[in-house]
Amino acid sequence: MEVRVLRRSTMLLVLGLVLVLRGSIGFAQTDNCNGDLGALSLPFNASGLVCSAVWNTFLLRYSQSQDNVLSIVLSAEYTNGWVSIGFSKDGRMVGSSAMVGWIRKGGKAAIKQYYLGGQDPSEVVVNQGELTLSDITPSVLLRGATIYLAFQLKLTSPIKKRALIFALGSRNPVHEKLTMHEDETTVAFDFSMGTSSVSSSYPSQLKRNHGLLGIFGWGMILPIGAIIARYCKQWDPLWFYLHSILQLVGFVLALAGLVAGVALYNQLNANVVVHRGLGIFVFVLGILQVMAFFIRPQKEAKVRKYWNWYHHWSGRFALFFGAVNILLGIQVGGGEKSWKVGYGINSAFILITVIILELMKCLKGSTKPDPSPAFQMHSTHG
Repeated sequence: MEVRVLRRSTMLLVLGLVLVLRGSIGFAQTDNCNGDLGALSLPFNASGLVCSAVWNTFLLRYSQSQDNVLSIVLSAEYTNGWVSIGFSKDGRMVGSSAMVGWIRKGGKAAIKQYYLGGQDPSEVVVNQGELTLSDITPSVLLRGATIYLAFQLKLTSPIKKRALIFALGSRNPVHEKLTMHEDETTVAFDFSMGTSSVSSSYPSQLKRNHGLLGIFGWGMILPIGAIIARYCKQWDPLWFYLHSILQLVGFVLALAGLVAGVALYNQLNANVVVHRGLGIFVFVLGILQVMAFFIRPQKEAKVRKYWNWYHHWSGRFALFFGAVNILLGIQVGGGEKSWKVGYGINSAFILITVIILELMKCLKGSTKPDPSPAFQMHSTHG
């Protein structure tokens, strides 16, 4: 009995020591808005900063002075790699400017401004950007498991709402070249009236759904339905039912993608005139295809030839411009490399399939025997 009590007391003592050490030496220490920044050697006075939790472990502290100087202290949990805060005009990463901080090997801190000119790493340019820094040198500090990025921006007028991009990478920049981010998000942040609030999250999921619906609709289902209609006529009437069902499913997906695109445009008010106009044009062609199903004349009708022209060519134009608009959407939407590779593989597979089937169709037509005999014998009766 005494041994059990002694063991239990020892375990409680060890647990208490661990908790005390965790709080005293900074073991797994993380930041919160109640944390005191007085112990940090920040390059400017951090008293009176407004604090807001913006994403995951990211905390944003800020203040604006009467001479339009915006003081920023961004903190986040950190083990290695880099963290960043970007300022965007339209909510997109491309075209924004970001402050990126990390701890180099050996414990030396680094903070740089980057201009995010595109998705390719060569378009992410260090020491470039549209952020005007104050005369105070930006700094990066590491305390426990938390990294702090501190800098000041000189503004021409008080900042109110602004799209902010938060991102993190798991590997340190090599020769100041940023590695691909592991995760990122964009929020519309309200700096006005001395209070902070995340007014609305950037609709990244809505953008992703819009892209997926477009790819599955215009890039996969509708092309497969068209392939069945052209190359599987020997499966009559199965080909017709398959073709009709696939085109209906593809049209519904395209309609859902259009609705998601309209909602996305209303939230972002993005300048994507060509992508938006082409999407509407392609959807009108899709409606013409649906109408063709209901006004299809009988095979024996004289107007059937003209209906075939209308049905075939409006469908071909719809698929072609649909594919073009998907590529354009990936580009203007700042799609990552995985989107480009995935859609490229899908397009290549469909294109190769069409080429093979078209060659087989041509070869089959050229080898079909002539139904008329090579020689005709005329009987002569005297």
